[in-house]
Amino acid sequence: MSSPLWPYVTPGIPDDLFERLPGIPMSQREVRLLLVSHLRLCSDSILWDIGAGTGTIPVEAGLLCPKGRIVAIERDEEVASLIRRNCDRFGVKNVEIVEGSAPECLENIQHRPNRVCLEGGRSIKTILKAAWEHLDLQGRVVVTASSLEGLYAASESFSELQVRNIEVVQSAMNRLEKRGMNQTFASVDPIFVLSGEKLE
Repeated sequence: MSSPLWPYVTPGIPDDLFERLPGIPMSQREVRLLLVSHLRLCSDSILWDIGAGTGTIPVEAGLLCPKGRIVAIERDEEVASLIRRNCDRFGVKNVEIVEGSAPECLENIQHRPNRVCLEGGRSIKTILKAAWEHLDLQGRVVVTASSLEGLYAASESFSELQVRNIEVVQSAMNRLEKRGMNQTFASVDPIFVLSGEKLE
């Protein structure tokens, strides 16, 4: 699937092409590239993005999985509308938006996932455990953490759930930005990305 706004087969849509709302988190392009690479998407993947925020991951995944289904889960009605607008903006048609709080709303989702993306947030252990029960065998899970507490909760959950083939990376990237008359490197917020597989 391609979009007139992003007619390329590679991920990494520039941040400024997305509509944004003040105070609503957005995975920056460099972090998104890490997440997408760890998800290891196929053309027909079924991905649950829990806490989808601005909708950058659903848009990227929707373009990369033309035969797949992306379920964007978001509890806030205004934010869910933003995701819908960003999907429309890029002409992405295979994203289903579920308005509700995880883990309660997960029970009612029709499409069982083979990929799960959980971007930090509160109740990470409860949500991850519930999502894990729905995840297909051989499926993959990717979780982000921006704090030491979040990293600890995610890694503890991975251990309890017996996630296999675990990988953990921390991003450390800088962007060249113009400030006044000078160009300087500004850091992209560092984040931990944990990924693994469900093999039993």
